[in-house]
Amino acid sequence: MFDEPFARRSSIVHSLDPRIRLVMAMIFAVVVAVLHQATLAGIALGLACAIFMVSNPPVRQALNRLLVVNTFVLFLWLIVPWTMPGELWLALGPIKISRPGIELAWLVTLKSNALVLVFLALVASMDAPTIGHALGRLGFPAKLVFLFLFTYRYVHVLAQEWQRLLVAARLRGFIPRTNMHTYRTLGNLLAMVFVNSYDRSTRVYQAMRLRGFSGQFVSVRHFQANHGDLLTLVLWTSLVLVILIMDLFWEFIRV
Repeated sequence: MFDEPFARRSSIVHSLDPRIRLVMAMIFAVVVAVLHQATLAGIALGLACAIFMVSNPPVRQALNRLLVVNTFVLFLWLIVPWTMPGELWLALGPIKISRPGIELAWLVTLKSNALVLVFLALVASMDAPTIGHALGRLGFPAKLVFLFLFTYRYVHVLAQEWQRLLVAARLRGFIPRTNMHTYRTLGNLLAMVFVNSYDRSTRVYQAMRLRGFSGQFVSVRHFQANHGDLLTLVLWTSLVLVILIMDLFWEFIRV
């Protein structure tokens, strides 16, 4: 199974109704995605940092995830500033760095880090079954919920199947190289993973039907939002909407 270090903590965020947390994360993601002003993206990042710190995160795992995200952002900084046309900001010999490129890279950096921090605080703080159950209670399509839960449950099984086939091939003298024999062998191994996965899915489905599965997962846990959860949602939504309104009317506010 996947490691879930953020879900094994205790904080005010963890005590919120899972449905409330998902709605908060979705509202924040939609608003931050459409922001155009770096100043407001910075405010959103500050809000994300606040909820992230309240969630009592494991520092090491959080830094590792931020490092992965910002590694991809670094490639953006290496490409966009000198490939995007616009007002010249700095010239380093033949390389001309544009101001719009710098502003775009900075905006993406702020927005991506804000989104990661919020999802680590609000979504990663739940285990996968809880997320699936909450999605179902929020009215998401049942097939989408099933796909999420079964992917979580069996993706590691597929990884184990791939490793088993790869080890078996190596025991028979297979050495990966850059030639057609290697490509054919890896293609055959991948095809065997798909065939075995289909066979396993059929057996799992038959086993579930024999145990009375009727198309719905029955959970012993029932969510109940209290007044504190609803107040938190209203406060969070209000703050996020203020950021969105400021972005829409930024030209008037700046004047």
